[in-house]
Amino acid sequence: MARSKVTFNKREKEKQRQKQKQEKREKMEQRKANSSKGKSFDDMIAYVDEDGNIASTPPDPRKKKVFNVDDIEIGVPKHIEELDNEINEGFVDYFNESKGFGFIKDNRSGERLFFHVNNLQERLSESDKVSYDIENGAKGLNAANIRKL
Repeated sequence: MARSKVTFNKREKEKQRQKQKQEKREKMEQRKANSSKGKSFDDMIAYVDEDGNIASTPPDPRKKKVFNVDDIEIGVPKHIEELDNEINEGFVDYFNESKGFGFIKDNRSGERLFFHVNNLQERLSESDKVSYDIENGAKGLNAANIRKL
């Protein structure tokens, strides 16, 4: 009597493959049944309400806001800071002579301002009292025309 060449393990693998094929077919049929094809345009459209939320109903036209197109500024607004021309006083908070820069702490505001040795009128050291002018630099406000008091 001849033995079957199909082993138990092969039969189990074949059953598993058939089961996966069946599950795949069922998923495909579900997707077809729930597909959005064939829906009308009104079913697919979404609205944005006055608060910016997405809704399925159109917004109330009485709550419509009117904006002037000329008032809309695109991009980052220019930072225009009026620099006062009065004499500013402070003291040298940090100074590195070898690297050629330092910081001055303003007496009134307590703000630290960067300075470079090219803006010095005379030699300075830390904790010297100074007067200076303020100018706009690449990374913010800088001290210029620094004079020792």
